[in-house]
Amino acid sequence: MADHAPSTVYIASPEGDTGKSTVALGVLQLLCATTARVGVFRPITRSTTEPDYILELLLEHSTADIDYAQAVGATYEQVHADPDAAISEIVMRFHDVAKVCDAVVVVGSDYTDVASPSELRFNARIAVNLGAAVVLVVRGSDRTPDEVRQLVRLCADELSQEHARLAAVLANRCEPTQLGDIDAALAKFDVPTWSLPEVPLLISPTMAELCAAVDGEIYSGDPELLNREALRIMVGGMTAEHILERLVEGDVVIAPGDRSDVLLSVVNAHEAEGFPSLSGIIMNGGILPHPEVARLMAGLKPRLPILTTSLGTFETASAAYRTRGRMSAGNPRKVDTALALMEQQVDAAELLRRIDVPSATVVTPQMFEYQLLERARQDRKRIVLPEGDDDRVLRAAGRVLQRKIADLIILGDETTVRARAAELGVDISAAEVLDPRTCDEREKFAEEYTELREHKGMTMERARETMVDISYFGTMMVHRGLADGMVSGAAHTTAHTIRPSFEIIKTVPGVSTVSSVFLMCLADRVLAYGDCAVVPDPTSEQLADIATSSAATAARFGIEPRVAMLSYSTGESGSGADVEKVRVATDLVRERAPKLLVEGPIQYDAAIEPSVATAKLPDSEVAGRATVFIFPDLNTGNNTYKAVQRSAGAIAIGPVLQGLRKPVNDLSRGALVADIVNTVAITAIQGQES
Repeated sequence: MADHAPSTVYIASPEGDTGKSTVALGVLQLLCATTARVGVFRPITRSTTEPDYILELLLEHSTADIDYAQAVGATYEQVHADPDAAISEIVMRFHDVAKVCDAVVVVGSDYTDVASPSELRFNARIAVNLGAAVVLVVRGSDRTPDEVRQLVRLCADELSQEHARLAAVLANRCEPTQLGDIDAALAKFDVPTWSLPEVPLLISPTMAELCAAVDGEIYSGDPELLNREALRIMVGGMTAEHILERLVEGDVVIAPGDRSDVLLSVVNAHEAEGFPSLSGIIMNGGILPHPEVARLMAGLKPRLPILTTSLGTFETASAAYRTRGRMSAGNPRKVDTALALMEQQVDAAELLRRIDVPSATVVTPQMFEYQLLERARQDRKRIVLPEGDDDRVLRAAGRVLQRKIADLIILGDETTVRARAAELGVDISAAEVLDPRTCDEREKFAEEYTELREHKGMTMERARETMVDISYFGTMMVHRGLADGMVSGAAHTTAHTIRPSFEIIKTVPGVSTVSSVFLMCLADRVLAYGDCAVVPDPTSEQLADIATSSAATAARFGIEPRVAMLSYSTGESGSGADVEKVRVATDLVRERAPKLLVEGPIQYDAAIEPSVATAKLPDSEVAGRATVFIFPDLNTGNNTYKAVQRSAGAIAIGPVLQGLRKPVNDLSRGALVADIVNTVAITAIQGQES
């Protein structure tokens, strides 16, 4: 339980459609990156029966142990019936949340008509009662810079009349060309002010949302693409050739099912090189294509989502135009866009100072992940992703580029890779795409590979064939300095990913073993586990290599290395070949790195739990405080990291390969998009130091 009042920030606005959820999400991420237990509270919700999608989104990203019911204060109906009683209820429920939080993000009301005097004044009253600093969000669209300034002045006066503390102002959804003028107009206020541009994607509906809006059904296409946003609605009332010349990226075309010329033209345009990638088609009027046209369309096997609705053209278009996209937990592209917007436009350190957030004494998984991304951003490196034909890799690439974590080279046929990325709604325009089969570097790579492997009988002809392999081509790019690191393995085995590294990049001086660690993010700390992915049954010498490499990796990522050489016995209590192997390895580590804190043989409980350490190894500097755990073999290491990951809810980042001269990292074939992003960040950080 918290023994102090948490830092509390209240996101408030004087009107609807300000993009308040974008700001709330960015502030929440910032707090989660610097504070252990961050909660979310919604003082006023629209309904007790319909879920609040903004609250659901924020709870998905919060780190305090609170659920949806706890995070709700009162309903609009309660506020209308008795405002003072509603505030009392809100304050009581907030303090229940505050007890288990170090910081709380409070998201103000959504302008469904609270009551007199004004909704902003009512939110200000709540903020004062919660002891929260207010971050004011105003809408910049359709306003001049002077009108934005006047609105902020009016809002600041209303907050002041209720004695609410204004911490910062964000003018959101501004015309991009006016950002500088709006910043200048707001510069005279005595609190920090920032302006954020309008980003159409954030308010664009997905095809799934449009399907619901027109009461439609899916006729054909790839269901996964229903999550793509519709950036523009186009009524296909003209001839096919005029529709084709007006198509732009992300269009949805509305046309009745008997307009076979339009349907066939649009379906083919989506697939054709040189035409924009579309979001979908809505066939209106309850009319389906003629059977022969339907057969022809089916033969084309279009991935483009095609919906059907019984509504007429006007009703369909009206419903589509009125539909505003929601930023929800199930829409990672919108979430990434919102986070990137806040990261790039807002001074995080200044905002934290204004909110008055205390320094954290622990490291949570969210804090560690944020630190990884920040370090990668500080000195951006070029990372090659060989598996350009994998949707997860493309989605991760879009996130990496949008958040400016690294510069990317993606391997694959450029037309195919870019077309699929566009189809997924992923922007990889900033990435370089290379095809190993046609790239000019292939011949040079083959020549160098022939020289490197001449002692193994390599010929130029075989080397040319080998360089078509994406893993070899990507590794050669790293070797020659054309990329700073490589991340692969989403669709290939570990051996396929790292074998080229053994042959081309080789190990660092003094280390003969390539191994790996997993960075295990527990609730309050980060540990390193090695080796859990590469060396099946290491010798004592290999265990010593793994230990020194793991200690160096831990230190690189901010973990003070205290190394536990694990065994089934502690100290001198056991004997046998397996224990002796660990004992010899421990002595080798002490010889190679005299200043490194290392203990072994030691059991896991004695290594991590102070009470057990006091009984078994009372004089050890490592026992009970270990941060780097070296397992005696791959069987033990792999099973242990997975057991901790699943049973303790730890986030396992890795495997991080170590011992190579330049960074190459392997992915699990079950890797999620977030895993790939984290591994790219880790590889970039390794590249900063290699």
